[in-house]
Amino acid sequence: MDYDGKYNVFDLNRINTYPLSTRSNKVTLNDLIRPMDIENITIDLPEKTCSDIETIAQAVVSAQKADKPVVLFTGAHLIKNGLGPLLVELVNRRLVTLVAGNCATAIHDFELALIGQTSENVPDALGKGRFGMAYEFAYMNCALSIGNKYKLGCGESLGRMMCDEDFRNEVLALVGEVSSPLSFCCPLASVLSACYENEVPFTVHVGIGTDVTDQHPSFDGEAKGGCSGRDFLIYANEITKLTNGGVLLNIGSAVVGPEVLLKAVSMAANTGQVANNIITADFDLRDYNAGAMSDESCPGYYFRDQKSIVTRIPQAFAGKGFYIQGNQKQTFPLLYKKIMAKL
Repeated sequence: MDYDGKYNVFDLNRINTYPLSTRSNKVTLNDLIRPMDIENITIDLPEKTCSDIETIAQAVVSAQKADKPVVLFTGAHLIKNGLGPLLVELVNRRLVTLVAGNCATAIHDFELALIGQTSENVPDALGKGRFGMAYEFAYMNCALSIGNKYKLGCGESLGRMMCDEDFRNEVLALVGEVSSPLSFCCPLASVLSACYENEVPFTVHVGIGTDVTDQHPSFDGEAKGGCSGRDFLIYANEITKLTNGGVLLNIGSAVVGPEVLLKAVSMAANTGQVANNIITADFDLRDYNAGAMSDESCPGYYFRDQKSIVTRIPQAFAGKGFYIQGNQKQTFPLLYKKIMAKL
């Protein structure tokens, strides 16, 4: 990135990288939970939680049958926890109409698709100056640079890199490192790939300086922001379709997911496409106190997922909000299982 201002900036060309294949990872393909594994998972959740998940599952299936939106925003841990294949199956069955996540979500999905592993051992790498320094993050940066040239979104650019050989070759030509993998070994494990193949939008909502991709000489802030900006508008357009109901799921995103949804529902309402009779659900670990949502002296008031997803947004748009407390390694598989049973 060029800079012509009056301050000193970090020179990204000084960065040293290494091949992703040499990195120690905590998650491999053997750790993934696939649809056929569901019956072997022991679910130990409170009765009310199970009942609420069943209600949400019915809402998802009903929304699909009525051609209403089902929007799922996830944090990166759904992928790191090995739950991506379940989301892939929901996408393949068109049970969600849009998937969204932060850039870390896309990074873990990219790593799994490229080498079948993800989740770097951060404490081991950080003190050595190696955290996030795998060379192949240039693939993501270059995909966004080319995607920005074609005026695409982040998710579409990354999914197209995995699925479209011509686009991938254009990315690899820009990367210019022939010793790195020239293809993705595990695209079937990728939510980005499934979304691209099924023409289900995967929108990626980024920050600058928040992701390991930003540490590299290939980092292009203009491209990252431009592609993600288009993704936000794709996301907001999906929210305009909630006028007759739909389902909004937030899986482990404490800040970005709630904030993106809050702005999108406001934009939709401002243009006369007011959400109505919606079901919202927030899946997370923390305790939930409904009384704290209107009391600024309570710590819970500042939990944006609980305040926006469970309380304010459903209240504003004649909906019902659910808080699903529990380990997503149990709550999300149970949701998947209930949805499949109701089909």
